[in-house]
Amino acid sequence: MKYLVYFLIAGLMILTPSEGQAQRKKDQTAKAREAYAAGEYTLAIDLFKDAYNKVSDKEVKKELIFLIAECYRITNQPGKAELRYKQAIQKEFPNPIIYMRYADALRMDEAYEDAMEQYRRYKELVPDDPRGQDGITSCELAMEWMKDPSNYEIENMKYFNSRQSDFSPYHASDDYKIVYFTSSREEAAGNDLHGGTGENFSDIFQSRMDRKGKWSVPVALDENINTEFEDGTPVLNDDYSTMYFTRCQSNKNTNFGCQIYTARRAGDTWSKAEPLPLADDSIVIAHPAITADELTLYYVSDISGGVGGKDIWTVSRDSKGGEWGKPVNMEDINTVDDEMFPFVHNDGSLYFSSNGRIGLGGLDIYKANEQEDGSWKIENLKVPINSSADDFGIVFEKEMERGYFSSSRKGRGNDEIYMFVLPPMKFNVIGEVRDDKTDALLVNTRVKSIGSDGITIETTTGEDGAFRFMLKPNTDYVFVASRENYLNGKERETTKGQDKSTDFRTTIYLSNILETIELSNSNVFYDFAKWDLRPEAMVSLDKLIETLTDNPTITIELMAHTDARDSEEFNLDLSQKRAQSVVDYLIERGIDPARLSAKGYGEGIPKTVTKRISENYSFLPEGTVLNEAFVNSLPLTRQEEAHQLNRRTEFQVLRTDYKPAG
Repeated sequence: MKYLVYFLIAGLMILTPSEGQAQRKKDQTAKAREAYAAGEYTLAIDLFKDAYNKVSDKEVKKELIFLIAECYRITNQPGKAELRYKQAIQKEFPNPIIYMRYADALRMDEAYEDAMEQYRRYKELVPDDPRGQDGITSCELAMEWMKDPSNYEIENMKYFNSRQSDFSPYHASDDYKIVYFTSSREEAAGNDLHGGTGENFSDIFQSRMDRKGKWSVPVALDENINTEFEDGTPVLNDDYSTMYFTRCQSNKNTNFGCQIYTARRAGDTWSKAEPLPLADDSIVIAHPAITADELTLYYVSDISGGVGGKDIWTVSRDSKGGEWGKPVNMEDINTVDDEMFPFVHNDGSLYFSSNGRIGLGGLDIYKANEQEDGSWKIENLKVPINSSADDFGIVFEKEMERGYFSSSRKGRGNDEIYMFVLPPMKFNVIGEVRDDKTDALLVNTRVKSIGSDGITIETTTGEDGAFRFMLKPNTDYVFVASRENYLNGKERETTKGQDKSTDFRTTIYLSNILETIELSNSNVFYDFAKWDLRPEAMVSLDKLIETLTDNPTITIELMAHTDARDSEEFNLDLSQKRAQSVVDYLIERGIDPARLSAKGYGEGIPKTVTKRISENYSFLPEGTVLNEAFVNSLPLTRQEEAHQLNRRTEFQVLRTDYKPAG
């Protein structure tokens, strides 16, 4: 991107013949330096190369290579800059800044591992400069962000773009069917080429969408807006009646700087543009952004008193016709490098581009929100809005996450315009219902989706035992499955906190009321010869309370079992106490005693190994009965595990027609 040469290099002069003759008499190196100082980087590259071939001083040669690399960097040719920086390092260019510049070029080429190595070298040489560590962090995060892009979808706007630079789009109508943008294409006004870019001076162009959704060939705005000088970066007020834009003027030996101009719409035409009275003529002020009430203006400048290179400033007034107040530097936004291209969203968010923050490379686009304490929360828009190249000049529609931005990523020309949109997130739950003992799929089972928004939807599982619901963002859900001769079962899911479209997977297990039912999660186990509930038993019992609440018409018998150690009489008594301890726990937590009964079975019903138990205890084959003879046949280290499985509590459903008294 030509952001260092468009607008912010104010008033570049086109050399007259007499000036050219005077320069030819000068030393070649001096001529190259003059072109560089004047911002004529395209010319300076050729002059520096010519000078390099003619000088013999090694120290001068080192500097010339570095300056050639700088010209390539500024004119957005990172690949060529990378080669020259590397060459300067090989020739031992003495300034450590070379390592950061080389790293920056590598980062823009997505060579993040190599870039990190150079940032580390810079950090070692200049430990007090945070840019070394920031570069390392940027590379690490960039690789993460590229692997996990955001949900934004982007598309190259081939209708707008040319072989020259096209950037800084802005909506020019409330139906978003007119777009203004800046371009240096051949149709731009003026006959001179920009000394810094080698392209035409830019103008503001427009394109319109017809009823069939096709964009027209871009055409330049009239002479009230476009001139022989640099015109661009348009922004319109809330009702599209006033336009603010940048104009940079030069006239032979005079620099007029860059100023923000305004024009009023009259039908389909614009009034003659007038400069805003914000600063002296020689000051560089560019890239306007205006709030909806037109009382606050943001702009970019490199005037003294800033934080770094190009800074974002703000100025306010009391009324639309009032005078602008004193400019204020946005210190929380600006860095030692460049902050540019501000945009004020309809929701109050400030968007801008920076090459001084953690990012993927070059300019990245950031979103900033002012907090209650006056500080700013700033976040990188990440991939795919941002890339390793320059990304800037974003604009949004008022009510949708849709709009345009500019980027120098690989395309048909230089800077190009891209469309972006954030599609609505889509959430689905895909589930199945199974028997909790046999793991068999349960077809024709009713499943309800109950959302925290109060909406309930019901479906039935198909022949594959599956169900599916579409879910809404930021909503909690409970999925309840019910089937004859089974207890109701449920699972939960939430879309709150989700920032990407997701298909959730879940399985609801139902318990057959005609069989003994194991408690959910873990079982209720006991220490040897004791009936006190162990702490981990509370999880299963709390799930049992939930089951009783979800199935309010059932009554159950709590069945406690022991292992085969000790006498049958002792074990019957012990198991009865264990069953009663569970009943007491449930009653204490509000379950009606009329729904509960306790019965101890001692060692009389040893556990039969289920599929799940066998998966957790590989030495126990599925279907094995854990009777005394089998347990005693196990190695001593395994016997206690088998005894523990026998010391358990289960329940069975007695009735399904219970009605609470009163």
